[in-house]
This record gives sequence, structure tokens and C-alpha cells, in this order.
Amino acid sequence: MTAQIIDGNALAKQIRAEAAGRTAALKARGVQPHLAIVLVGEDPASQVYVKHKVADSEQTGLKATLERHPVDMTEDALLARIRALNADASVHGILVQLPLPRHMDSHKVIETISPAKDVDGFHVASAGALMVGQPGFWPCTPYGCMKMLESIGYDLRGKHAVVIGRSNIVGKPMAMMLLAKDATVTVCHSRTPDLAAFTRQADVVVAAVGKRNVLTAGMVKPGAVVIDVGMNRNDEGKLCGDVDFDGVKEVAGWITPVPGGVGPMTRAMLLANTIDAAERTGRG
Repeated sequence: MTAQIIDGNALAKQIRAEAAGRTAALKARGVQPHLAIVLVGEDPASQVYVKHKVADSEQTGLKATLERHPVDMTEDALLARIRALNADASVHGILVQLPLPRHMDSHKVIETISPAKDVDGFHVASAGALMVGQPGFWPCTPYGCMKMLESIGYDLRGKHAVVIGRSNIVGKPMAMMLLAKDATVTVCHSRTPDLAAFTRQADVVVAAVGKRNVLTAGMVKPGAVVIDVGMNRNDEGKLCGDVDFDGVKEVAGWITPVPGGVGPMTRAMLLANTIDAAERTGRG
């Protein structure tokens, strides 16, 4: 059996088209959805990420303002700038590109963003609100993963999902979203003793560690859905994920590729969250 590919590029294109329609409807009401992206420093990967986010926004008619600040910007200055964006009614979403320079406390910076504009979904208030069924924003990467499962019509009720990775950005929110769909969830990490004993039982495996080949063919239940969140480089310098794609695709029922899987979906869900924020406020 060869797994079917969950095409993140194609699904993201569909979501961007839907976002363009929602943006046009907002503009007809006099509301211009506006995303403010704040970049501090010259991290090469961050430069690429924000370039893609601005391009995606422009394709959907959403306004994206990219602010570039020097690496020696003080934390107090950054917090003051975020507070100013919080107070700007024309800005619906605020994204501070991570990682930040070492002299800045990322947690403090993220918590300064207004929860109503936290379109990256990292604020603790967003997680708390979503846990009790109130409006909030899911972090974009796990949100994109859930959309991929939805796209193949996968019913999570009663299924066993294993999430490899315990980060607050992907692992824990992913587990929360799966639990909300009535799945049984086990959260592991790369050093979990006998990790394969857990993954072989799983109907869904989400690999989000940032380590090549953390999931191999012998660790996967036949027919399982495998979502690869990892972003690494192989020995030839090419992008690859956490999953041994060539091996696992011969066992799994569905699998996401790297590149072209979760990455485009993460950016697409950022647009969706920003438009959600604009629709909630109705101002702009």
C-alpha cells in the first residue's frame, strides 16, 4: 500500500481563495483587514518567512505592514511598539516573528499583544478561551494540521492520536484540538522510552520535534494518517521533515510531504485568523 498525499499547497490555495472572498466582503463594508508583522533583527529564515506572509496577504487583498527593527532594539521599545499597534483600530492582527534576539523575553513580548489581535494564537488568553468554548485564535500550525485532516474527511471520534512534540507552539495546542474532536491523545517526545510502542497503536501520528527520521516505517500502524510538522535539512541540504517519508509512505494510509505539506497551511491559517479578527471587530 502506498499512502495518499495530503497536498498542503493545493489546500492552502483553496483557503486563500476563501480568504480573498471574505476580504472582499469586508472591504465592501468599509473594513480593510490589516496584519502588522514585526521583525526584529536579520535572522535569514525569518526574512524568508515574513516575505511569504506578506506575499500571501497581498494575494488575498489583505493589507500586510512589515516593520523591520534592528537587532539591538530594546525590549522596552518593542513592547511600546506592540502597545501602539494594540491601540491602532486599523490593525486587526499582530504577528511578532520568532525567534527574537536573545536579550528579549519572547513570552513577555507575546503576552503584550492584545488577545483580540493575537492571530498567531500564542497568547495564553487564546488557549484559555478556546478551552471553554469562547472566541480565540488557534496557533496556525496545529490549526492547519486540523484542516488537513478535515480535508480528507477523517473522523477523529474514538481514534487514537499520538503527538510527538510537547512545545507550546505545536504539541500542546495540537493535543487540545484533537481532544476537542473526541480523539484519545497521547503526547510524547523524541526521548520517550519505546516511542514505537505508542506510535504503532496510533490511528493518527503528528510528528513535531524538529529531528530527522524520528518516525520510521516500522513505527507506523498500517493505514494510519501521518502529519509531518518538522522542517529540517537532509545530508544534501534539501528540506525534509521529521518523518522518513519514503519508508512511511509505504505503510501509512495518508501522509503529508515536506515541503508542500504543513508549511503552506500554517501561512494560510494566519490569513484566516486575521480575517476572523477583522470580522469580529468590524472596524478598519
